[in-house]
Amino acid sequence: MRQLCREDQHRRSDSALVKALGRAHRWKRMLESGEFATIGDLARSECIAHSYMTRVLRLTLLAPDIVEVILNGRHGPELTLPRMLEPFPADWAAQRSQWRAAPR
Repeated sequence: MRQLCREDQHRRSDSALVKALGRAHRWKRMLESGEFATIGDLARSECIAHSYMTRVLRLTLLAPDIVEVILNGRHGPELTLPRMLEPFPADWAAQRSQWRAAPR
């Protein structure tokens, strides 16, 4: 059995958050391609509440460096899926300030 080195232990990504980011970008592509005309149509197809889908889709507005920090598991405890689904600023500098998302 492989033992995790200390760096591996500190670089675990939040699987729920990573999955939500993936879904958000997939749903965005589906809407942009015209596969679905509205968020409501897509939400019905995915059997997901419209309001939840809109909150997850907002994750596509995250600053690229914040996304990278999340995917690499280098974010602090303040970046959780429930917190990320709350309203956040569209401005990337404001996002960085709000979540103090510097790599850890």
